Amino acid sequence: MDASNPFDLRCLLDNVQGMVDALTCLRWKKQQDSIVELSDHGLVITVEERGCLQARVYFRKELFREYAYQAEVRPKFGISLGLLIDSLNTFTSSTRAAALELSYPGPDMQMIFKLVDANDSCIYAEMRTRIPDQIPHDYVIEDDGGTPISFAVKSAALKEALDDLEWPGSSIEITVSPVPPRVTFRGDGHGDLQIEFPYDRQRDLFIAFNCQREISYRYKYKFLKATTSQIPVSILKDNRGSKLTFGTNGLLKVQHLISVKPSPTPHQHYYDPSQAQARVSYIEFYVLPDVDSDDP
Repeated sequence: MDASNPFDLRCLLDNVQGMVDALTCLRWKKQQDSIVELSDHGLVITVEERGCLQARVYFRKELFREYAYQAEVRPKFGISLGLLIDSLNTFTSSTRAAALELSYPGPDMQMIFKLVDANDSCIYAEMRTRIPDQIPHDYVIEDDGGTPISFAVKSAALKEALDDLEWPGSSIEITVSPVPPRVTFRGDGHGDLQIEFPYDRQRDLFIAFNCQREISYRYKYKFLKATTSQIPVSILKDNRGSKLTFGTNGLLKVQHLISVKPSPTPHQHYYDPSQAQARVSYIEFYVLPDVDSDDP
């Protein structure tokens, strides 16, 4: 191990607010534990409601100004999601020229945050970590050997549709049809509400649509809504899109693309478009179907 860097991971992050926004998407209830996994490729943070819902956010190493990783085995540790977001939030108001330093592990296996701004003032924080009680389930979208049925729409449109379908304690049926090509969301509770997204190449609602046969699955509303309920306004304004993919067993993957743009340094007053691809990350949710779901 490099004596000058005794940590498994030491990295510098330009845009703390971007990380806060991404982590906020995972927060569907007040008390949530998360699992952090470190690797040479970046950070993965996962939260899970066992057997119902899982969410994870990927921070690739390209999103960081510096990323020094030297662990022999991928470290995994538990940490409170709410405390992690609150801790990072304390660094968002500092001068833009400063980068947040994240290090792990400290002497007592803690996660360390340090920021020195342009005025040489230092903000320092430590978060205790724990040994995970359970390893997150490795969900996989299975298909019949072909391309899974999927569609991608503007994130704001998806969130608005799910917000409008609210029936406490109910389920939402999602139907994807190839002829005519459309996606239908139907909720029932004290009444019946249906929202239809017709696919039209001339409209900008859909980014992609792939369906060879009709499918229909039901999902608990509270878990489906969790996939969009906490998306910050900054991500909705960017509106890169959300992709929904269905496995043959009804497992639903909802993926949101997000931008984590670096703040300009004192010597750089513009954002280089060539870095755009490297500064895109994504959030994934896996939602299990309601037990009464049927695939016609």
